[in-house]
Amino acid sequence: MQISITGHHVEVTDSLKSHIEDKIGILKRHFDNVVDIHVILTVEKLEQKAEATVQISGAKLFAEDVQADMYVAIDNMVDKLDRQIVKFKEKNQNHR
Repeated sequence: MQISITGHHVEVTDSLKSHIEDKIGILKRHFDNVVDIHVILTVEKLEQKAEATVQISGAKLFAEDVQADMYVAIDNMVDKLDRQIVKFKEKNQNHR
């Protein structure tokens, strides 16, 4: 699994990187076939936005969240991705 983290108008610090990697480890619990994750962190005035595109075998999933705090936005974004992955996995198993 390859994780790429970029920042627009924000410097991606080591603490942000480690927080993202810890949270994305949760996604690996539910689905092992995660190929690539691209995380983009953006700051615009008072809004802090975290968005991610997850490439899994058979689909691309996207989630974003806007909050006043970057860490809360990352947590909410990962929760959204987690729900999407669980839904995809259940849908994939039901069709077989």
